[in-house]
Amino acid sequence: MMRRQFAYAGFLLLTVFTWTVPASAQSIALAPAQVRQKFQPGVPFEFELATVNNGDAPVEMTIQITDLWYNDKNEKVFSDAGTSPRSAANWIQFVPEHFEVAAHKTQKMKAVVTPPSDAKGGYYATLFVLSKPQLAFDKTSDGKQVFTNMRLGCLVLLSAEKTEEFKVELSNLKLTPPTSNQGLSLALDLLNAGNTHIIPRARMAILDLQRKLVAKAESPEKRFLPGQRDSMRVEWTGSLPPGNYTAVLTVAYSEDRIETQQMPFVIPQQ
Repeated sequence: MMRRQFAYAGFLLLTVFTWTVPASAQSIALAPAQVRQKFQPGVPFEFELATVNNGDAPVEMTIQITDLWYNDKNEKVFSDAGTSPRSAANWIQFVPEHFEVAAHKTQKMKAVVTPPSDAKGGYYATLFVLSKPQLAFDKTSDGKQVFTNMRLGCLVLLSAEKTEEFKVELSNLKLTPPTSNQGLSLALDLLNAGNTHIIPRARMAILDLQRKLVAKAESPEKRFLPGQRDSMRVEWTGSLPPGNYTAVLTVAYSEDRIETQQMPFVIPQQ
């Protein structure tokens, strides 16, 4: 099943050949901002994107397809097609590759994906639409011309059906009990040791000595590509009376996979 996340320029890179953009600059959007889809190895499939021109003039667009991966700082990396692990960029062809979007109109594009028959696990790419550079000012104060253009991207996360291997490793768990001037915080590192992407959410339940639920909190979802290690944090801003407690951490990372940890802690008498 394909999940689409729509956003107005939710993932937007603006290429500017100077330091400013005027009010008359191009105004375009791409939807969806992310595609998540399962596929059958060796079976071609398609999905659609749409470029919206909210400006008063037509905009010429072209397509660029890159890899999607991450660096040692967990930053997204958009490298040349086929240069990153688990690249899907060379599987994808856009129709059309060049097009014009009329003022206040929408242009749909079709992405045709041809995966190999031996695909296993997750594969990734980024689809960019780039506008033709336009003159932003007549000239700058030093006589130079200034051009701007827009580059908007859609992240593509694919997984081969019935070949996914799910495994996570939790480490460096640290629970900081609440005090009079700060809330409770539970931090952890998560390693995606499987062969496909996961988007886990961490939930925390706080139980008292009688195992009664006294508080709960959860983290935002976070994307992890295969082999990626990153931190997660759950925070709760309430206060607790003195006593013994247990924080129960549950990390759900696929439809039927969870990891749990229990961490006792004490709120001392003041």
